Amino acid sequence: MMIIIMSISVTIQFKKLEDVTYSIIDINKRLSNNKKLVNGLLTLVNYEKKFILLKDDNIYNNFLKARNDFDRSFKGLMIVADSQQAEKMISNINQAYQRYQGLFDKEVESLRAGKPYPYEWYTLEKENATSAIMAGLRELRTYIENSNYEKLINLEQAGINARKVILVVTILSIICGMVLSVFITRSITKPLSIMREKTGEIARGNYESDLHFSSPREINELMHDFNFMCNKLKEMATMKSDFFSLMSHELRTPLTSIKEGTNLLLEGVGGEINEKQRRLLSIISEESNRLLELINSILDLSKMEAGMMTYNFVQADIASLIRKAVIEIEPLAKAKNIRGELNISRETLPVKMDTEKMLQVLRNLIANAVKFTPHGGRVKISTQFKNRNLEVSIADEGPGIPGENLVTIFDKFQSYHNRKGTGLGLAMVKNIIKGHGGRVWAESVSGQGSTFKFVLPVIPYSANKL
Repeated sequence: MMIIIMSISVTIQFKKLEDVTYSIIDINKRLSNNKKLVNGLLTLVNYEKKFILLKDDNIYNNFLKARNDFDRSFKGLMIVADSQQAEKMISNINQAYQRYQGLFDKEVESLRAGKPYPYEWYTLEKENATSAIMAGLRELRTYIENSNYEKLINLEQAGINARKVILVVTILSIICGMVLSVFITRSITKPLSIMREKTGEIARGNYESDLHFSSPREINELMHDFNFMCNKLKEMATMKSDFFSLMSHELRTPLTSIKEGTNLLLEGVGGEINEKQRRLLSIISEESNRLLELINSILDLSKMEAGMMTYNFVQADIASLIRKAVIEIEPLAKAKNIRGELNISRETLPVKMDTEKMLQVLRNLIANAVKFTPHGGRVKISTQFKNRNLEVSIADEGPGIPGENLVTIFDKFQSYHNRKGTGLGLAMVKNIIKGHGGRVWAESVSGQGSTFKFVLPVIPYSANKL
């Protein structure tokens, strides 16, 4: 609508400019015609005088041709008369011209008939007529020039008015356009921002279909599709968790029986066994234990995701848990000649944690660091208190992690460094740290090692005093 209004306004203003311009062009034509009449009149007088003296018919014919040209120009001047004043001036010029022609025609008749006539009187009257014509043409020229000046002033004013109208309409259009753009943009970007935040929640495992906002029809349909997708994802996540929980529970019972039966055979309950049988039974026992640990991890992870994992929070010192985890991993480190560096903060602030679960986190992260550090390498473990949080950092000298995998490595069944593994360890670390109210992340440059960090909130001073 603003474009249409602006276009109409500009068209009207330009129409006015066009009218004034055409008027000026018309005036210039009149000026040119006026000059042609003056020259034509001088030509007529010249031929007229020559004919009176020489009485040559060729000169008279030239006079008639010049008179025809003058008549045509004069008719054009009469057509463009645009006011009563101009019409009156043209009428006076025409009267004087008709008088001049009448005098000359009578004089020609007298000359051809050989009759005497008052030559001096005719000459004087013709001069008076031509003077009247010249004076009328000068007056008309002055009038045309003044009219042209007025038209130029009108043209200038029309241009000023056009600029003002265009400027006002443009400013109004810009203001209205900006207001409308902000309104339309906000009606689109706000819902999209909400959906973007919801996408982040979905990535973090929150599948609640709680999107509700007013928006244009297309985005509103997208919102309903988004909620439908969340419901489906929630159903799939529930089914998956139930499936893993059920399968883990159903698998654990027969595995326990296999493990106990294998132990009984190793103890000789079923009779004497040779060394080869003992070695095979030991492999079966070890694999059974590993499979049970995997099933227990799946069960624990399912409980964590369902929010059913119980935590036994106590005030504890992270340093003692780190040293205990290092001692447990020490045989693996010595086998690869890996040096461990501990940089434990001397500052002690109270931190609430489930010691068993936190020990599980430390074992997993330190074991991974040792596992991926090459022979003769080094693993650094440090703690510090920052912004009322305890930060624990575990750095290795391994191959590093590509940037696009730094987030996904904490998802279930994501193999670390694309090597063999269940992909559950870091997922459990993430859920345990989250259950403690903290967060965990990885920092790495491919080929330059990796650093895993997690932070835990420090108990507020008020709680500490209690």
